[in-house]
Amino acid sequence: MDVRETLKNKQKIVIKVGTSTITHEATGNIDLDKLEKFVRILTNLINKGKEVIVVSSGAIGIGRNVLGMKERPKDKATAQACAAVGQGKLIMIYEKLFAEYGYLTAQVLLTKESIANKTCAQHAKETFDQLSAMKVIPIVNENDAISVDEEKYGNFGDNDTMAAYVAALVEADLLILMSDINGLYTDDPKENPNARFVHTVSNIDSNLVKMGRGAKSSVGTGGMATKIKAAKIATKANADMVIANGKSIYTINDVMAGKKIGTLFLAANSEYKGENEVAPIKDIYKKHMDKVNKRKHGGGEDELHASNW
Repeated sequence: MDVRETLKNKQKIVIKVGTSTITHEATGNIDLDKLEKFVRILTNLINKGKEVIVVSSGAIGIGRNVLGMKERPKDKATAQACAAVGQGKLIMIYEKLFAEYGYLTAQVLLTKESIANKTCAQHAKETFDQLSAMKVIPIVNENDAISVDEEKYGNFGDNDTMAAYVAALVEADLLILMSDINGLYTDDPKENPNARFVHTVSNIDSNLVKMGRGAKSSVGTGGMATKIKAAKIATKANADMVIANGKSIYTINDVMAGKKIGTLFLAANSEYKGENEVAPIKDIYKKHMDKVNKRKHGGGEDELHASNW
């Protein structure tokens, strides 16, 4: 069974773009060329009969850049002010670009209560359904300007998690997380050049969770741990999820064409029940891993995590 081939037939797709995907690294300004290509790709998917929902990061990053701040604000009030400034600028650009192809957009700002509260969630779903019926593309972000860490609902914390909740809410069959990494590795590839790539995940077990590491980006908030958390939410809701590198925005086309790009997390109802597919160990480590396996028979525990190499 070629699980990648099934992605060609996905109809309702949530695509999340991170701040690093839609801004210039050196300045933090919006990468208009890339964003225009992104909108064109989405428009083409819609023209094929797909339903697309965009979860877009970038409001705080764009806002702080407009306000002349070099680094992401650390205090909540300043971050919320940056979000308020940046969100308006961001949606204005999306609106203009989609309008060039004859499509309308809608700004949808959510809080955790929008998803966690049953009544609010129902209203939110009805809104998404109606926008779909009207052929309007939702541009979703967390309502950072009013979102708080209150005890009853809290906040999403990152747009990876929010995108997964949105995918579950609208009953999407595919979630694509465009990030600054190729996908899931057995260890942080920026620190460990011998980390192995994980192509397909059919079971999110404790060993896989240990592969998650925190974020180190100055512009975003979502690290690998948050993406694994998002995968749990999405796959439980019977949506496949792909983590892919947003450096080339055309990666979306590759994912939708069924190419072996990024890490694919399979939905809970997937017919594929095989093992997780991990890239082979590099030749230089084969002898070492033989020794590790021998120690396992002596009572040691062999884990896939690269910190044990």
